[in-house]
Amino acid sequence: MRAVERGRGTDVPHEDQRPPAAVVFDALGADYEKAFAHAPAHLDALRWLMERLPTAARVLDVGSGTGRPTADMLTAAGHSVLGVDVAPVMVELARHQVPGAEFRHADARELPLEEGSFDGICVFFSLLQMSRAEQSALLRRLARALRPGGHLVLATVPADVEDLEIVFMGQLVRATSFGEDDFAALAEETGLTVLERHSTVFTPDHPGAGPEPHLFLYCRR
Repeated sequence: MRAVERGRGTDVPHEDQRPPAAVVFDALGADYEKAFAHAPAHLDALRWLMERLPTAARVLDVGSGTGRPTADMLTAAGHSVLGVDVAPVMVELARHQVPGAEFRHADARELPLEEGSFDGICVFFSLLQMSRAEQSALLRRLARALRPGGHLVLATVPADVEDLEIVFMGQLVRATSFGEDDFAALAEETGLTVLERHSTVFTPDHPGAGPEPHLFLYCRR
């Protein structure tokens, strides 16, 4: 489960001032990559997107983590990638591991987004620590940031829960999500067309993680 929360600036704030998602994913660091980077459905979604991108496309990666596999695969294919993450440890890891991409320590909900400015957008498990209203608002902004005909791949842990306290890879987090049908409907309501949807169960490579249901939506503006 990946998340993006509020965060400003480029310096690491005092721990008491960090948003909850930054605290969790700063603590996980490279362990998150080890646990999730080789998830087959994630890699399939990336390949699907890359098959539809124009040459030298501009791609936004929301909740970019350590840069692997998403930004790494996209830059290797010749695309220009902007990765955004609230966790400064993740951003520094990504800058080191994927120097060919640009990474910003920022909150995606506050990121300036010009209409039609991206050919593709990736949102892999980046919404789960936002409220339902915030998830909807961000998806609307991301849909507008796609060029007409552009593609977006979106993944979540489908569940009808709001602000549910769970333990994730040894870290206490609060999660909000939607059931599968409601999440697909949300994507459609924000201006996206859901072309395909894929459900799977994945067990992260981590002793503190168990099997997770994953939902991937392949979308077009």
